[in-house]
Amino acid sequence: MARRWLLLCAQLLLGAALARCARPLPLVLNTWPFRNATEAAWRTLVSGGSALDAVERGCAVCEREQCDGTVGFGGSPDEFGETTLDAMIMDGTTMNVGAVGDLRRIKNAIGVARKVLEHTTHTLLAGESATKFAESMGFVNEDLSTDTSRALHADWLARNCQPNYWRNVIPDASKYCGPYKPPSILKQDGSAYGETGAHYGHDTIGMVAIHKTGHTAAGTSTNGIKFKIHGRIGDSPIPGAGAYADDTAGAAAATGDGDILMRFLPSYQAVEYMRGGESPTTACQKVISRIQKYFPKFFGAVICANVTGSYARGGESGLRLSHFCISIWIWRREKQRPEGDSPSLRSGRLF
Repeated sequence: MARRWLLLCAQLLLGAALARCARPLPLVLNTWPFRNATEAAWRTLVSGGSALDAVERGCAVCEREQCDGTVGFGGSPDEFGETTLDAMIMDGTTMNVGAVGDLRRIKNAIGVARKVLEHTTHTLLAGESATKFAESMGFVNEDLSTDTSRALHADWLARNCQPNYWRNVIPDASKYCGPYKPPSILKQDGSAYGETGAHYGHDTIGMVAIHKTGHTAAGTSTNGIKFKIHGRIGDSPIPGAGAYADDTAGAAAATGDGDILMRFLPSYQAVEYMRGGESPTTACQKVISRIQKYFPKFFGAVICANVTGSYARGGESGLRLSHFCISIWIWRREKQRPEGDSPSLRSGRLF
């Protein structure tokens, strides 16, 4: 089976999006150019696996490879120096979801999320309780810190814990490390918090898979933002925020400033727009535009795919130089090839 690697580049201005019209299924689409993850998901589909299997295996590759330092162990230490993980997986056929947040000392977060989906009637487990559940499912408890994450944390401490995500506290969080306490009278002009993308780019993997039968799945995996407050959970494990899938419409996934993304449920909203007849392009644009109305400097993007195989991405960083990439496996008929169908892998980049 022949394969080709294609690089698609496009300059996106305000409200623009990369889009492709309907194509034969199956389809794998994920945020950022994590090619090995995309290929693992694709191989799962073409070897007979389900869309849910594809999403789990694709995200698991990124967890093992520590994609861009923002997925898996050894990245994004919190303010105590600990790496914790968030992940979610959703079955668009049954509408079942499994998710974990603030997962500690377990490397395979997407695998634990799948176990939540398959072996409980719950949707989300968090913190130490999620770790205990993972251990009961056979996952190994191990340290997620590495020399790299420890060095990142030490450097942050040396810079007086800058940046951080505290506000209206004493001592002044914009100048000093904690511990912090609220003052007797809160000063509204002392906020140290900004839209988090202004501090650090963040490359959560969000993945969408559509089986040749039209069954959909979506998932996410991340280690969160660097130096987050201990216990913070972002959008990634929240159904409808980090990702969403529904066989009757399509699927979507988001990446970027999770504290803002979860307030708007962009993945759910994008799928609902597609259910209402909007193209993936328009669906992506609308959800990003709504966020920008309230947060003009928002950093992030959404990928959308409908059940006919059309797909798009939409995003806006509010910054002059910022990148958003996607990787895609699709079926493509090569007329000049006697073997007929062959898949192609595409990557797109936003500048």
